[in-house]
Amino acid sequence: MQRDYIERLLRGLYSVALYLLAPVTVYHLIWRGFRQPAYFQRWLERYAIYRGPAHHRTLWLHAVSVGEVNAAIPLVNALRRGRPDLRLLVTTITPTGSDRARAAWGDGVEHVYLPYDLPGAVSRFLQHHRPCAALIMETELWPSLLFGCRDRGIPTYIVNARLSERSLRGYRVLAPLVARALRTVRAVAAQSRADGERFVRLGARPEQIVETGNLKFDVNVPEALDEFAAECRRHSGARPVWIAASTHEDEEAAVIAIHRRLRARFPGLLLLWAPRHPERFRVVAESARAVGWTVSTRSRVRWPQQGDDVFVIDTLGELMCFYAGADVAFVGGSLQAIGGHNLLEPAATGTPIVTGPHLHNFVEIAERLQAAGALRIGDDADAVQRELERLLADPEQRAQMIAAGRALVELGRGALAKTIALLQPALPPQA
Repeated sequence: MQRDYIERLLRGLYSVALYLLAPVTVYHLIWRGFRQPAYFQRWLERYAIYRGPAHHRTLWLHAVSVGEVNAAIPLVNALRRGRPDLRLLVTTITPTGSDRARAAWGDGVEHVYLPYDLPGAVSRFLQHHRPCAALIMETELWPSLLFGCRDRGIPTYIVNARLSERSLRGYRVLAPLVARALRTVRAVAAQSRADGERFVRLGARPEQIVETGNLKFDVNVPEALDEFAAECRRHSGARPVWIAASTHEDEEAAVIAIHRRLRARFPGLLLLWAPRHPERFRVVAESARAVGWTVSTRSRVRWPQQGDDVFVIDTLGELMCFYAGADVAFVGGSLQAIGGHNLLEPAATGTPIVTGPHLHNFVEIAERLQAAGALRIGDDADAVQRELERLLADPEQRAQMIAAGRALVELGRGALAKTIALLQPALPPQA
């Protein structure tokens, strides 16, 4: 009884705080909308206000944004093949996540935005979609949502679960509530033993932890990848190419400085530039033009031309293909304290990888890639530039890194099969 009383008290205080802060969500959507207009759309979904009848036999997966959607692609594809009788619902928080889901599955999977963690909104969401099971990707621990699933008897799993030391510290303020919410899930399918141990420190029971590995190792290399890369090379001409992928705003000046210095050594060098967020597409193109470079974009001319100095990839869902068109890749989110982005995609497509030092979201993967000889890490932008320069000048070293990266990806596969096996008991009988 005491435990139930404490839970009710904590949930009550959390709910009151969220309702008091609810008006801030409107200002947040407006503020984000000025930077990315898609935030002005579909507001009703963010408060779980829906038109039409309620659904049934829904298998629900939540993925915050692009990175989590990409990680979920092998899992969702396997579930679509194995359980065509179930309605698959994917939720995200960001418009870019929504766009990536649409690009990956079209109308084959329904998408709505996850509502804010207000008890009323959570209740409406679960009542309308009626999930038979809930799959939460990586690290999304919303207390009202997890308690709501438990109260309705919805089996919930944290899949491809990861928890960095930094995220663990971030949950400290709500630790008593988050710990109780975490203990409502059926299993935490952890990427690694270290991730599992951190979930236990956060409040999970040891018996909830199942080490399944990282779904990102089960990445599907796009069909006709070699043909795409060859077409890219044919249009851009016989010259060295590097790609700056998933870069953030505070890394953009560094990318321009690196490209300027690299072109002093390799005058015809082409930069393929894929900013992380769509609102930066136009900005980086204009920044590159301001330097005096010739710039084209994927949405306008489709392929880099021989006279281009910079080619901006202003589309979603094509990054892996463009990795294959580059001699070496810099993966962003690593020169500032973002924590890095997916390193396995360039490894799988056969592209040597260079990053900055901030990799706290991918510690284990980075360590394994570096130990295998498939990753170079620079301590700052100057060091990143030196590593890129060395690799552009050394095709033999690039070949060794390519082989090491592909071998590591193949060795790491298997998380998908383990995850599917873990989920099977929670799924309803096939109709």
